[in-house]
Amino acid sequence: MAQSEIEAVRALLSSKPRPVGWPDRRQRLDDVGSVWPAADDVKFAAVDVSGLLGEYSVVPGSDPSRILMFFHGGGYCSGSILSHRRMASEAGRAAGIRTLAVAYRLAPEYPFPAAYDDALTAWRFLQNQGISAAHIAIGGDSAGAGLAMALINRLRDAHEELPACAWLVSPWTDLTMSGSTLASKDAVDPIIHKGYLNELADAYLPAGIDRKDPRISPLYADFRSFPPILIQVGSAETLLDDATRLAAVAGAADVPTTLEIWPHMIHAWHLWNAHLEPGRRALVSAGAFIRRHLGTLSG
Repeated sequence: MAQSEIEAVRALLSSKPRPVGWPDRRQRLDDVGSVWPAADDVKFAAVDVSGLLGEYSVVPGSDPSRILMFFHGGGYCSGSILSHRRMASEAGRAAGIRTLAVAYRLAPEYPFPAAYDDALTAWRFLQNQGISAAHIAIGGDSAGAGLAMALINRLRDAHEELPACAWLVSPWTDLTMSGSTLASKDAVDPIIHKGYLNELADAYLPAGIDRKDPRISPLYADFRSFPPILIQVGSAETLLDDATRLAAVAGAADVPTTLEIWPHMIHAWHLWNAHLEPGRRALVSAGAFIRRHLGTLSG
């Protein structure tokens, strides 16, 4: 069943090839990410996150005092609250908590450090709402997962309180593009290819910046004292090596790290959880991880 379901997602993606311009690319990700809308029982509320657009989501019975702060993927150049609404809201359901999805600024209009700074703005917003760090999980997929790790690194370096845990889906952690699976998985990945990643990085990064800067490529960060991390990645991803190397580096720094490699799954497969059973199971696993570290009895 899972095989036929993932083939249906592959067919969806191939039916909507990636266009050239940024506006059309953003529309395409909104279209393929939200082809199945959020569940009827989810309540959404728009919120001004200190000048950024944000959206709370909650389902009946969830604990509103605990938060999953979620950063969407899209290579720092696309993606939105809409494209990831189903994924973010179902993650909150699985964890039994509220989610806050954040619409950080996108390149090339707003290159680095705009998104990096917006992640800190969102964190400060929750702190100002009286939400303690111990009651916040940070999550994201792809570039959003990179932002989550960059934010934790920034907080740790500033000797500030850290979130309870981090949930990373198909993380893009190395903008030098040195991962071996960029080549070895190229034929099976329907979404992410090295040339495309280079295009995104060129749009996001100022000329001359060191792409090993941990604010950009968290693979090269010092992970000491980081909170527990759950990494979920598909076996059919060119970014598989970004995930496995991140797990190794974090684990070597004594960070409690869980790596899940899901057979046959593609980049950020959780997006299509409405009709993809491994997407739902991955969210259940993530929800259990988040509940454990936030100390909530919900779910």
